[in-house]
Amino acid sequence: MGNQIYTIGREFGSGGYTVAKLLAERLGVKLYDKELLTQAAKESGFCEEIFVNHDEKPTSSFLYSLVMDTYSGGGYSSAAFLGMPINQKVFLAQFDTIKKIAGQEPCVIVGRCADYALADNPDCMNIFIRAQKADRIRRVSARESVTESKAKDMIQKSDKQRASYYNYYTSKKWGDSTSYDLCLNTSRIEPADCVDVILEFRKHLKV
Repeated sequence: MGNQIYTIGREFGSGGYTVAKLLAERLGVKLYDKELLTQAAKESGFCEEIFVNHDEKPTSSFLYSLVMDTYSGGGYSSAAFLGMPINQKVFLAQFDTIKKIAGQEPCVIVGRCADYALADNPDCMNIFIRAQKADRIRRVSARESVTESKAKDMIQKSDKQRASYYNYYTSKKWGDSTSYDLCLNTSRIEPADCVDVILEFRKHLKV
């Protein structure tokens, strides 16, 4: 058996990051969220600010087949990669970094199409965290110190960006249960209890 990897997709304001953090702490493994951007920037040679600016944001000029073709055909040194728009380079650099991390250590990875990057990894468990809209609005309003109306706008914008990004690059549907091994609703289950469910589910996961 290889490294146990957990990927966490999440609706904005669902508490998905909290679940990921608690899971990583329980397992004693590293959590990759924004840290993934730092490592991808270091390994690719691009400025970290570029990764931040393109983080989980959709593009309108990406050819799906180019992801695997470029990754398997020479990576950053290939002519196809060098001729790409910067947003495509950022995605491929993250894609590459995710695969490298999963090959080196057990960990928890938040968002960034990690489930797609690790689709062929039998030791990867893919989870999606959601919650009722009203609960998400209250959570974001309190966390960001904004009105509930502003929180609602932030949720809609972020969810739209994440869905567009995920759907475009993976050819799957963000938040659709068929894209994940396990989907949890934090309006029904507290984040700490979500960790218990994830670990229990892991025991019975076929590999």
